[in-house]
Amino acid sequence: MENPQKPLKVLLSAYACRPDMGSEPGVGWNMARELVKDNQIWVITRAENRPPIEAELAENPIPNLTVLYYDLPAWARWWKGKSRGVHLHHYLWQIGVYFLVQNLHRQINFDLVHHVTYGRYSAPSFLSLLPIPFVWGPVGGGESAPQPFWQDFSPGNKIYEIFRNIAAWVGERDPFVHLTVKRSQVAIVATPETSARVSALGAKRIEVIYGQTGINQQEITKLGQLPVGSSATAIRFISIGRLLHWKGFHLGLRAFAQANLAEGEFWIVGDGPERKRLEALCQELQISDRVRFFGNQPRDLTLAKLGECDVLVHPSLHDFSPTVCLEAMAANRPVICLELGGPATQITAETGFKIPAHNPQQAVLDMAKVMQRLAAEPDLRVRMGTAGRQRVNQLYSWEMKGKFFRKIYTEIIHQGA
Repeated sequence: MENPQKPLKVLLSAYACRPDMGSEPGVGWNMARELVKDNQIWVITRAENRPPIEAELAENPIPNLTVLYYDLPAWARWWKGKSRGVHLHHYLWQIGVYFLVQNLHRQINFDLVHHVTYGRYSAPSFLSLLPIPFVWGPVGGGESAPQPFWQDFSPGNKIYEIFRNIAAWVGERDPFVHLTVKRSQVAIVATPETSARVSALGAKRIEVIYGQTGINQQEITKLGQLPVGSSATAIRFISIGRLLHWKGFHLGLRAFAQANLAEGEFWIVGDGPERKRLEALCQELQISDRVRFFGNQPRDLTLAKLGECDVLVHPSLHDFSPTVCLEAMAANRPVICLELGGPATQITAETGFKIPAHNPQQAVLDMAKVMQRLAAEPDLRVRMGTAGRQRVNQLYSWEMKGKFFRKIYTEIIHQGA
């Protein structure tokens, strides 16, 4: 039997939860929207997410969904910027949520609590302390940039990676992280790297899901309507995302230069601290006339740009669940990625190319060969694009993810019956 006989009363912890965004905010919202089809769902999220959520619910009401808002007092959150202090804020926010939810649980008597976002394996969820079954994840963060690739990083970027690794090391020794692992009926992980880390922490049951993010059926349909080119001479590559060192866009540009495709183009959509370095790299490689930087674009325009290109290049060094790869596959585009982290679980030999990541020189050379092959074989691009779209439909739609989690819920409740 797939579902319980009666709807469960489920509390979702979703620090990031917005209907108007992708990434983790989109995960929080889409998870709630999907799971409410069979259960009564209470979502607790930050107060700053209230305006977009209430606007969405006013236009598209969702029965059996209750959204609760909580934030820390002003004195405890003044230092939180876009990235500065966000993980400490998340940690403290969860402590406050625990004390709030204690009283709520006495009133409602939840059947189950599920921590959804943020999905970091090295951060605890204090809601695991509630006296009810606890589901943790999907979580990621066990991925790291291979040491040989650090040679391309600026001193500041190397410091970032050092502190990231230190934060994971400290988190693995946090007694509340160990308690979260111990209290989890199931730990759901997004990558093999994270699975190994969570296993080392002593998780009693681990389920690997194909990435944290997903795409709803409406978006899959929309992306499938983007035109597919067939030119063997004027191939166009695209990279989409924040211009950060660990996204590996510099590797994609070097590979494009080495491929030496006279009529090829490379588009980059997004902005960030690495933009000037990437533009300087294009000048150094003498490819500036064939590379276009579009900066940040609204989502519709970003997807339109994807529709004007043939191949997504996403050589990220430690992504654990990039939505952009799924979007490209749903749009019938092959993907070039490194054999690292989330992209390596999303992409198969039928849907794109996973490049071994031993060192930058080898990765760039292998990517350049793949670019040349895709430029010369438009039929291969079409076959891979078709296979990618099928894979998204089978594994990455939110409907499929909803079935996965409903099955998990049912198993947990029946075990405790």
